[in-house]
Amino acid sequence: MSFHIAGIGTSLPPFTADQKEAAQVAARFAHTDDRRARMLRLLYRKSGVRTRRAVSLRGGDQPLEQRIPYYPLPKDESDLGPTTGDRMRWYAEQARPLALRSAEAALDDAGLEAAAITHLVTVSCTGFDAPGVDAHLIEQLGIPRGVARTHVGFMGCHGAMNGLRVAGGYAGADPEARVLVNAVELCSLHFAYGWDEEMLVANTLFADGSASVVGHGGPDHGAADGWTIRAHGSFLMPESAEAMTWGIGDHGFRMTLSPRVPEAIGEYLPGWIEEWLGQHGLAPDDVVSWAVHPGGPRILDAVRDSLRIDETELTISRETLRDHGNMSSPTVLFILERMRRENRPLPCVALAFGPGLAVEAALVV
Repeated sequence: MSFHIAGIGTSLPPFTADQKEAAQVAARFAHTDDRRARMLRLLYRKSGVRTRRAVSLRGGDQPLEQRIPYYPLPKDESDLGPTTGDRMRWYAEQARPLALRSAEAALDDAGLEAAAITHLVTVSCTGFDAPGVDAHLIEQLGIPRGVARTHVGFMGCHGAMNGLRVAGGYAGADPEARVLVNAVELCSLHFAYGWDEEMLVANTLFADGSASVVGHGGPDHGAADGWTIRAHGSFLMPESAEAMTWGIGDHGFRMTLSPRVPEAIGEYLPGWIEEWLGQHGLAPDDVVSWAVHPGGPRILDAVRDSLRIDETELTISRETLRDHGNMSSPTVLFILERMRRENRPLPCVALAFGPGLAVEAALVV
């Protein structure tokens, strides 16, 4: 099963929040005293993020707290902000145009008309809406109404990797398949009010974005320029169910990130990667490029140290985190798009982590 990446497109909301200003505003939502305010500023400073885009932002010269109309300042400590129903209505409004822009860019990059798409895979874990993004793409792009549709939902930051696996299955079963994969996440719609220790780290990291991939069967079907996904791997780490979770609350979805995540990566990732690559005739030292989802600085550090890869291999991952934050599932596609545009050497391994604690990998040759 091979899946050639013929085109990648990305899109971002128009407005940006500076991380320093975001930390100051977050303190007002968290009802902090001086000690907690200092702790919050430290969390934001150590996040590895400098700027983030969000559909919940508006433009202008006003202070940030006046440019977030979805999120009025809390009346008191019992005010937990908009309900999940409110946030899902915003998701339905904002996810569709963002997804459309990245899909248009991917089709343009591939030089393919939407009418040629035979299979459509959508990915999202930050909202529920039906008819949703898939129907919107069909209507707006002119994708045939008989297109085979699959949605990969609520799988977290590695969701796009699962979407690419589905696309590879379609391409392997049908040499004529032309597959569009779209991942769109609006993480900013789940900003948590109050001093919620389980959500504080998520508030510092997550952002919004969309990425799309257009592809087809591998080298046997005309793909001679590399950037073909040759294999996928998946591993659910033992005794790690509470290390990373993603659930639905009354005032948004709830992400928990345990300090144990880097430890689990260090313990289980090296042995599994070596075994998985060995199944494909490779060793970790044979991999010359690494596209690692930047779940946070400590996750990147854990991957670097446990796999003994050079820090320079994580430059694009760290710069993506710095400039865009953690956009959940589209993030690894942003990294692959830049690596492909810069013609980085192959083979490449893409890695992303999600609730479970689970790792998804793809071998690109």
